[in-house]
Amino acid sequence: MTSHQLPSPCSCSRREALLRTGLGLGWLGAASLLEREARAAASAPAAAAPPRTLAARPPHFPARARAVIHIFANGGPSHLDTFDRKVELEKYAGREIPNKLPTERRTGAALPSPFSFSRHGESGLEVSELFSNVARHADRLLVVRSMHADVPNHEPSLMLMNCGDARLVRPAAGAWVTYGLGTENQNLPGFVAMCPGGYPIKGTENWRSAFLPGIYQGTYVDTKKKKVDELVEYIRHPFLDREAQRRQLDLTAALDRRHLESRPHDPQLEARIASMELAWRMQAEAGDAFDVSREPAHVLARYGDDVQGRQMLIARRLVERGVRYVQVWHGKGQPWDSHDQIEKNHRRLAGECDRAIGALLDDLVGLGMLESTLVLWGGEFGRTPTVELPNDGTGVKEPSGRDHNHHGFTVWMAGGGVRAGTVYGATDELGFKAVEKPVHVHDLQATMLHLLGLDHTRLTFRHSGRDFRLTDVHGNVVTDMLA
Repeated sequence: MTSHQLPSPCSCSRREALLRTGLGLGWLGAASLLEREARAAASAPAAAAPPRTLAARPPHFPARARAVIHIFANGGPSHLDTFDRKVELEKYAGREIPNKLPTERRTGAALPSPFSFSRHGESGLEVSELFSNVARHADRLLVVRSMHADVPNHEPSLMLMNCGDARLVRPAAGAWVTYGLGTENQNLPGFVAMCPGGYPIKGTENWRSAFLPGIYQGTYVDTKKKKVDELVEYIRHPFLDREAQRRQLDLTAALDRRHLESRPHDPQLEARIASMELAWRMQAEAGDAFDVSREPAHVLARYGDDVQGRQMLIARRLVERGVRYVQVWHGKGQPWDSHDQIEKNHRRLAGECDRAIGALLDDLVGLGMLESTLVLWGGEFGRTPTVELPNDGTGVKEPSGRDHNHHGFTVWMAGGGVRAGTVYGATDELGFKAVEKPVHVHDLQATMLHLLGLDHTRLTFRHSGRDFRLTDVHGNVVTDMLA
């Protein structure tokens, strides 16, 4: 038999003895607190379990909008060349401006917009020649010229605009909206993200559900593809008919549910079960929703036979069918990031989407859908009023573009209860910084949720010991932007 000698009760120093005693007293205090919390929890009414389905749910209060189409001009379009004309820049053309701007990289003299502006509608809204089709709807637009973000970098600014946090992976706005409201069509995803040709900067993090149940994650669609079978993979089974597929799915779901019984509230397993059921239901309706060839020829002509035309038309068709949140990306990467040749690049980019956006607004008005659909256009930040100078490592070849600018930029909204035909806020005389009625990204998100009937402070999810929300601990509803 092996003998075990116990350590001497006095084998530790006096300092170690005091330390161990102190820790023990701390744990006694913690045990007392935990016991009181446990008794309080036992006597409190059971909290409602967070929703884990896409079933439609009532908002916190009467909503103005029931769906969102977010047109994301990723890369940072120049507000100075689109919706925020600055005459003062023309006075300083080619000259240094009075104050040095805290830009991301080395910039030079003032760069006036190479595009002409004109006033439109009864509101007299000034819009660049780049967006002549959008300008037809000037009296339906709310143009927010006093947006500002936190940093002048794409990745954190994309995350802030889409997910409410510039650093950590958080649920996207579309995931929060479908978590709060569900969706009106159980045969289609509640949240669809369309980006042609691949992923944008930060990839799927832009539409992830993160710690929310996986059923609220955005469904990615590559709208560079035309055929429905390519847009939505496996929309038709190559061998089995629908009856056989249903039996196969029922068997798989039964096995998954049995597996789930031993792992209650396993988010990955729950998401797998829900996604398989949704994929089955999508076979019945997705083909119709994504097949724009079913539209009349004159409608296709108005949108344009190109990528932006197709995806704007798909966005309208999805919202018509009850999809809650549709995000339309201009393209992979950051196409609006015009560090040089801004006249050439912005003219090309606006030419790719202006007609399609105008047609989308036309249809939403004609179909009586604009009042209940919130349309949001913009990027993650704006651009500087000064020209960006060539510098090693930036890729800038000539002084003909603008650098990133998070201090002031523009977004516009239409429909969904916004105050139409209105300009809200302003940047300074050069267009660098939001100085009049500044609106932070969190304020924009709080206002969007409010239009959907959701209180941004109540739309929360318990994770890692605290309640999270889209606006973190910030954000205020901008009531002057509401109709």
